Amino acid sequence: MAQQTGRIARVLMDEPHVAGHRVSVRRIQTLVEERDLDPRAVADRLDLDVSDVYRALAYYHDNPGEMCELDRRRERRIAASRADGAVAGPEDL
Repeated sequence: MAQQTGRIARVLMDEPHVAGHRVSVRRIQTLVEERDLDPRAVADRLDLDVSDVYRALAYYHDNPGEMCELDRRRERRIAASRADGAVAGPEDL
């Protein structure tokens, strides 16, 4: 079951993403705020409207608890994979 707020969709057991695209809110936030890329450049690179980039950023900052929980879950999955010997690093992918 999918939930959608504007152009940001939330699919059960998935990260929030831009509706109609497989681009996560977290990915957009990383590109714009951590890698310091221009929102228009990110929109062009990901074939999005620039308004989708700003909506994703707004969603990220409006939902800090959810975003932190997603980061914690991702870290637990990575740790579990490493403990199982499935993936030790990028060379294993």
